Amino acid sequence: MNETIEFTKGPLALTQNISVAVFDFDGTISTLRCGWENVMRPLMLECIAGGGEPSAALKEKVDRYIDESTGIQTVYQMEWLAAEVAAAGGPQRDKWWYKEEYNRRLTAYIAAKKNALAAGAAPPESCRIAGAAQFLRALKNAGVELYLASGTDHADVCEEARLVGVYDLFTEVRGAPAHAAACSKEAVLRLLFEEKGLAGGNVLVVGDGKVEIALGHAHGAYTLGAATNEAARRGVNPVKRRRLIAAGADAIVGDFTCTEALTALFCPESAAASRK
Repeated sequence: MNETIEFTKGPLALTQNISVAVFDFDGTISTLRCGWENVMRPLMLECIAGGGEPSAALKEKVDRYIDESTGIQTVYQMEWLAAEVAAAGGPQRDKWWYKEEYNRRLTAYIAAKKNALAAGAAPPESCRIAGAAQFLRALKNAGVELYLASGTDHADVCEEARLVGVYDLFTEVRGAPAHAAACSKEAVLRLLFEEKGLAGGNVLVVGDGKVEIALGHAHGAYTLGAATNEAARRGVNPVKRRRLIAAGADAIVGDFTCTEALTALFCPESAAASRK
């Protein structure tokens, strides 16, 4: 099909267009939050170590947890942090306190990029994975209904999707609900499969995290793992690639610059009609 698409289980041969595609946001489409680990890691080390020098074992433990938990909602990561702080004899604070503190630090970390986009000083594509908007438009033009599902807070996802220029392409945008530990990704997939009665073969799930890929795989959907290099906005991140293959991804891309090949793969009827 295309050397930029890696098929992990053998070539896919769709006979009809998918009807719905569910996309993750951070790291899959947007790079606004690129480097979030640089905020979460010191927060966790600082809190668990009580402000002292963290041990090598603690650093390894935190790094391993962040790697394993990538893609889940922030509140669950903060729940883990609260339990680790309590186990270390630190102050008794709940997960929401830690989430608020993490969000405060992350907001400051990405403020310059958001302000530049809002002021028009930086183009939206400067904070998007290469080819992402083009792929979304191609799917929408082929009649595919697009959903955005993120573990980031709902209000932030909506704001940032507008800033990077993709909000209006989606039928629905869902982020994490305020002060509730409910999985938006699971909710969207449940809506599609249970309430709308879609079969797995009608749905494509696209994401850079193991959560959405594993959920899509469990429901029988086609899964496209976005093993993105967020700093470069293009190319394959080998760490993500391994994680996504383990989660059950049917195919892997590093970016969406192979839009034509991807559209032909998942919308074969539309591709055939355009050749007539």
